[in-house]
This record gives sequence, structure tokens and C-alpha cells, in this order.
Amino acid sequence: MDNNEPRVTGIGGIFIKTENTAEFKAWYKNNLGFNTDQWGTNFEWFEGEHPTRKGYTQWSPFDKNTIYFEPSSKDFMINYRVVHLEKLLEKLKKNGVTILDNIETFEYGKFVHIMDNDGNKIELWEPYDEAYEKLVEGSTK
Repeated sequence: MDNNEPRVTGIGGIFIKTENTAEFKAWYKNNLGFNTDQWGTNFEWFEGEHPTRKGYTQWSPFDKNTIYFEPSSKDFMINYRVVHLEKLLEKLKKNGVTILDNIETFEYGKFVHIMDNDGNKIELWEPYDEAYEKLVEGSTK
């Protein structure tokens, strides 16, 4: 595969609505060993092509009344790690995909939200893992 091709490279996060985020995180900590912080936890892994570079997958519960998942009515949202976010967005626009917002850039990566054909809101993240690692508190290894 061409390394310059805009594409998804993995799952960056799983976000779930819940009645009580504190109890939900405590259940996962006590029963499944998640090391949680205020956001949830991060699963640390190493890139196959670059076995010394770390990557992360975020697991986060959200309050059931969050508007962050809108306009989707689903109780979950997936975050996909991507490369070449701007190029990918151009491709998605050409394909008629609903783009929900503009790219936002933070010290730990770039983000944009889209809708899939089944009404699921999707978060696309082009990560800066080195900067993200500095922010990670809860990490489940």
C-alpha cells in the first residue's frame, strides 16, 4: 500500500454513553483491570512497521446526555486513526460523505467528524503520538 495514500490505520478510540461515568469506569477497573483516569484509559501498543513507536487507543465513557455524539442518536462513537487527514477529507467530500465540522488541530493531533451511511458519527484523528503520550495518565497495558 502507498504510504502517501490517505486512509485509516487503526482504531484511535471507543466512546460509550453511560448513566454514571464514575461507576462505569470503576466497574471496568475492578473487573477488567482498566487503569482509568478522568477520561477513561489508553491502551498502549507498538506500530508493526515501527516496533519502537508507541500508539494509543483511547477508551472513554461519556455522560448519557452528552451532545458530543450528535447528530448521531447512537450510544457510541468510534475514533479512527488516519494518515493524511486533509487528503482523506478531500476524498470523502468527492464521495459525498457528510462532513460535520472543520479540521481542528491540537498539540496531540488533528480531528474532524463525519457521518457514515448508517447515521454513526465518526471521529477521524491524525495523531501526534509523541505529544499525546505526554498527556496520558490512565494507561492499561
